[in-house]
Amino acid sequence: MIETAFPYLTLLLFIASTLVYIEQKSRAKLFEYLPAIVILYFSVMTLASLEVWTKTDEINAVYKSFKSNLLPAMIFLMLLQADIRNILKLGKKILLTFFLASLSISLGFIVMFALLHNFFEEGAWRAFGALSGSWMGGTGNMVAIQSALNLPDSKMGYVLLIDSIDYAIWVMILLALVPFAKRFNNWTKADGTILETLTSKLDNENSKKSINFASLFMLLGLALMVSLLSQQIASFLPTTDFLTKTTWMVIFATVAGILFGMTPLSRHASASPLANIMLYLIVALIASRANFAELTQAPLYIMAGFMIIVIHGATMVIFAKLFKLDLFSLGVASLANIGGVASAPILAGAYHKALIPIGVLMAMMGYIIGTFMGLGVAKILMIIAS
Repeated sequence: MIETAFPYLTLLLFIASTLVYIEQKSRAKLFEYLPAIVILYFSVMTLASLEVWTKTDEINAVYKSFKSNLLPAMIFLMLLQADIRNILKLGKKILLTFFLASLSISLGFIVMFALLHNFFEEGAWRAFGALSGSWMGGTGNMVAIQSALNLPDSKMGYVLLIDSIDYAIWVMILLALVPFAKRFNNWTKADGTILETLTSKLDNENSKKSINFASLFMLLGLALMVSLLSQQIASFLPTTDFLTKTTWMVIFATVAGILFGMTPLSRHASASPLANIMLYLIVALIASRANFAELTQAPLYIMAGFMIIVIHGATMVIFAKLFKLDLFSLGVASLANIGGVASAPILAGAYHKALIPIGVLMAMMGYIIGTFMGLGVAKILMIIAS
């Protein structure tokens, strides 16, 4: 049984790094439906349930220190890759579709929770608030909102269950619809020339610089400094039941990432692996406090996730008819929100390989708005719950 900090952290890092390596090298079909980060959560939660480590004062202290200090740094590095100027080159129609997708997902969360909130345990709005951050951004946004809302780590199992099971089925549905694009576009009377001219608008000169020791070290120092400053500034800002110190910290790191993303720093390829290392460690830390015995309402949460997707999908079809949107834009906008950079480019590539950058850029937009939109949804869910 582990009772000290170093073996506790070492085991978490070893499990996370091993899963990432296997995912990259094996190309196993399993990882198409269960990403390494989801397997990591449930693997670590299994060890926690078996009490491989105990919550000693030393382990509790290192857990709190690493999670609170790495979170703003991870948010900053994640957003550093999203240069908003390139995203704006996607054009009005694509951006409109993306925001309509975000709006319909928000609507799905609100309608579902208004109908079912009495069936969930107290505080369930926090779990769905964290999930909304993931489904309008990515896992990083989900973790940021989880901390901002003080969602207990034990309840993150619900969020990741929905995020893996419901999301995987939605990806398969959208991929299955690709052959019907022409028929759908004729029904909505969508302009087919938009996609043909879109890729030429994207700036390909902003190529990423290769990963090297100097840039890796510099970005690590900068990210940790942003973390320090965000925590210091947050301590001076007014707080409420919703706008806590952690919420202000998350907002500051998000804004800093967006601003620095418009500088030459966004060209450094080192930001992505650094952000992912921090994200995997944070998820492993969260899972280390969870327990399978606490996931008593899993079927209800999974059903709620499907209800959100049904509302989202139906609303998007209505929007498509009203605004004459094509199936490509609809599908990629949906996955850019719900799946993020891991799946939106795959769907884009299913239509044409030249469209993959559009999927990437739309997913990057999700990184930018996911935290703010998720916090907004969480606030409405909190009002419904009260």
